[in-house]
Amino acid sequence: ERLLYVYQYMNDTQVLVFRYDNTGHHKKLNLPTYPHHKHVGTADVVESSTAPSLADVLDEVMSTIELP
Repeated sequence: ERLLYVYQYMNDTQVLVFRYDNTGHHKKLNLPTYPHHKHVGTADVVESSTAPSLADVLDEVMSTIELP
């Protein structure tokens, strides 16, 4: 069981691509998955999210990377 988690991915210029976490700072948004949520981009967009596994997060990171 994970009591607290944060998975954050930033691009090579240190711009946030996404972050998953379960900290309780978005209670007022009434997310159905509270406290689990996902921050998307730098505009502080917050979405409902389940608690992803590390493997799920790594798969998502790999899907955003353009390989030669």
